Amino acid sequence: MKQLTIISHTEHYTNTDGILVGFGPTVTEINHLLKLFDKIVHVAVWYDTKAPASALPYASAAIQFVALPAVGGKTLSRKSQVIWQAPGILKIIKQSVKESTHVQFRAPTGMGVYVIPYVMGLTAKQVWFKYAGNWKQEKAPLAYQWQRWLLKNQKRKVTINGTWADQPSHCLSFENPCITEPELQDGASVRREKVLPESGIALCFVGRLETAKGIDMFLESLEALSEADKAKLGTVHIVGEMKEGYSEADLMVSGVSLKYHGTLARKALHSIYKQSHFIVLPSRSEGFPKVISEALNFGCVPVVSNVSAIGQYIKNGEQGILIEMLTTAGVKTKLRQCLSLSPESFKKMISREAHVYNRFSYEYYNQRIWKEVLNNS
Repeated sequence: MKQLTIISHTEHYTNTDGILVGFGPTVTEINHLLKLFDKIVHVAVWYDTKAPASALPYASAAIQFVALPAVGGKTLSRKSQVIWQAPGILKIIKQSVKESTHVQFRAPTGMGVYVIPYVMGLTAKQVWFKYAGNWKQEKAPLAYQWQRWLLKNQKRKVTINGTWADQPSHCLSFENPCITEPELQDGASVRREKVLPESGIALCFVGRLETAKGIDMFLESLEALSEADKAKLGTVHIVGEMKEGYSEADLMVSGVSLKYHGTLARKALHSIYKQSHFIVLPSRSEGFPKVISEALNFGCVPVVSNVSAIGQYIKNGEQGILIEMLTTAGVKTKLRQCLSLSPESFKKMISREAHVYNRFSYEYYNQRIWKEVLNNS
């Protein structure tokens, strides 16, 4: 029997119906990995707080959840928990991998500073690592730098975002999966029908409402648009969890209709992509966010910062628009480009070859994991 233990910092909760739910994108990915394994044990954190609308339950009883204490945070005392709770965390992990044939650790995360060395020592298991962050982040936290150094200087397979000239041979460039086969078909239908209007152009922002994700630059760039440009806009949809003291009162721009949705369930989020013509994400640091490829699938053109691997998948003027200058003025320039785009150019941008969308599917991801990571023909 093939059994996989996944170790991660994925947030889990118990919803109001008493059902265990977890961070939607990761839970969906694990649900699809069950096609490759008979059983999956997910060792991750559980929070005694309200579950967000985007959280999902596991699709099968063959996926077992094992709770870790919620450690880490921005304060020094929260960060120190990562270290002083290490013995207990390692004990839980040791017990959870005992019956497994395969182990995956998802980095970067605080506990990775000691869990990666532990997992590297599991010589009787087939191990691989998924590094979901920015593989080339120049000013990464020390804990993240240490984890990247460890992963580069060992021989187990590591899946990373992007392709880099200096990456070791055991570090494999992988797309971040986020689209089901029915969603691919639905997306193709949406792209065939979607057109760019002369006015009523809808934008969306999807992500945590915090400076790192660029929500400040996005709002400031909207404010800086001329009245004539603002008149071309329809609804600007804001989706995500409030962070860093933001409130709905902050989501106001004169002359622009903004609608804040909070966190959304998967189908509701896809509805936002279908309604929107552009997704604007001026992030300061990313790996490759799944929301970019999800939006792309539904004909929502990505207007995104050129950081990490993003520019390797989103070619400026082809699948999307790259923000080269991460300032309010730089984002404003790109917004004006969107608002002046011809319907023909928009249609060309959302009508790419099938592989542009298919490579972000769970089926394609599983095929690559099976052949390139698990070494099966």
